[in-house]
Amino acid sequence: CLHYGGDIDFQGRKTFPVETDPVFIRAGQRRVTAAFIRQMDGPYEDLIRPNDWSLTGTEASYGTTSLPHLINLTLEGPHNPVGVSDTPTRRRIFTCRPTSADEEESCSKSILAGLAAQAYGRSLDQEDIEHQMGAGEGGFEMGVRTALEAILTSPHFLFRMEKEPDNVEPGEVYELDEVDLASRISFFLWGTNPDEELLRLARSGDLSKPKNLERQARRLLMDPRSEALATRFASLWLQLQDLEKVRPDAFWFPNYSQQLAVAMRRETELFFDNLVREDRSLLEMYSADYSFLNERLANHYDIPGVVGDEFRRVDYPREERRGVLGHGSVLVQTSLGNRTSPVLRGKWVMQVLLGTPPPAPPPGVPDLEATDETEGTRILTTRERMEIHRANPVCASCHKFMDPIGLALDNFDVTGKWRTRERGVPLDTRGTFYDGTDISSPSDLSRVLLKRPIPLIRHFTASLMAYALGRRLDYQDQPAVRAIVADAEKNNYRMSSFILGVLKSDAFQMKQAPVASGENSLDPKSR
Repeated sequence: CLHYGGDIDFQGRKTFPVETDPVFIRAGQRRVTAAFIRQMDGPYEDLIRPNDWSLTGTEASYGTTSLPHLINLTLEGPHNPVGVSDTPTRRRIFTCRPTSADEEESCSKSILAGLAAQAYGRSLDQEDIEHQMGAGEGGFEMGVRTALEAILTSPHFLFRMEKEPDNVEPGEVYELDEVDLASRISFFLWGTNPDEELLRLARSGDLSKPKNLERQARRLLMDPRSEALATRFASLWLQLQDLEKVRPDAFWFPNYSQQLAVAMRRETELFFDNLVREDRSLLEMYSADYSFLNERLANHYDIPGVVGDEFRRVDYPREERRGVLGHGSVLVQTSLGNRTSPVLRGKWVMQVLLGTPPPAPPPGVPDLEATDETEGTRILTTRERMEIHRANPVCASCHKFMDPIGLALDNFDVTGKWRTRERGVPLDTRGTFYDGTDISSPSDLSRVLLKRPIPLIRHFTASLMAYALGRRLDYQDQPAVRAIVADAEKNNYRMSSFILGVLKSDAFQMKQAPVASGENSLDPKSR
């Protein structure tokens, strides 16, 4: 049962939080959940969040309340344990059990060989097995535990170690070992070690054959683990981690929450995963008239008819949003806490989508915040303040490229909601793209970008290839990038064309031996 705080002070604060009696739970793996089963009586006036926040809650600061929420959940124990709990994890580790002391060594060897093979993503040789057996001391259980700790701290687990052929010369380019190639493919598409089928084909020496390589790649893409391309690659490419850096002002944007931010990121991940899984055209990344929403996010976007926490494909009812340019994950990360930033949004498009980042501002140039917010008694819009800011010729050279892109997205507020006014003043989002095309809306921006899609496509290809190789690309890799793009064009830029193009490239299948100090290699195949 709940225990309420004692006295209530003059501001309505409780002297200590609500508490519950301890709850006994038997030892073992359990799912522990805390919930407020009964809602407290209301309504309770909330000066900042009047919408959907009317339940009596906990005061966060003067005049501000929040819904009842969990402060601490403490788990203690186990108390007086008897034996060891049988859990799924233990069953996966202890694949055999010795019935006598004579069987301990062979059972330990079998367990550790299997664990190390899974951890290293390859078959073990006798030296590896003997090394693991030497790490396990102190009886059967403790020996396996100690050896497992050694496996998890081994460089072969922490790093992807690729075998170099014997007698290779410095700077020489060589084909990857088939098992190492399997590991590259699996980490690229799954973000984890290869499965047994991929390893079996690699051990036979047939994985690198073009037909086998393509067949295995398509198999891996159909597996649910290929979602790693969305949660890892797309997340890095689109800089979704920056979403956490922006905290919209609670006064101006009271209904923005962490749950909404999580939903925004998930929307973009599911959108990209759908492009890969259905092998759709990359061009839909910038022009799609649909997305993946749950009820919370659909309400935020003012899209009716979506009920429940599950994400599902939803067609946009209007032309306000197109592709990733209408995703909250992008619009929030390119804003400031209290206002939109056409500069940041324009820079994001140039840097992340087009691969042409503008130079850093010259020293001594004041921030936009230093510009007056009013003119007489009239409040200036962000656009008007930007025009004053870029009156400086030093600033104008870059802003003439960035600002029209960002202004085309300025109908979206800090949290990605559609708006037509800023501080009560009608928005003016008109601008001229760098090719001379007039744009004033997200759909205009989408169309003008796709009028010349090659910069978008080449930069996506370069980003995908850099992710697959685990290194930056340089000018020596550009012929391969252009070749992949040319082949993808024949297939309407389907996602599989880019993925297979990277897998079949020399840079992915080959490697260059380290060059001696002072030497330099011009071989573009791999480094």
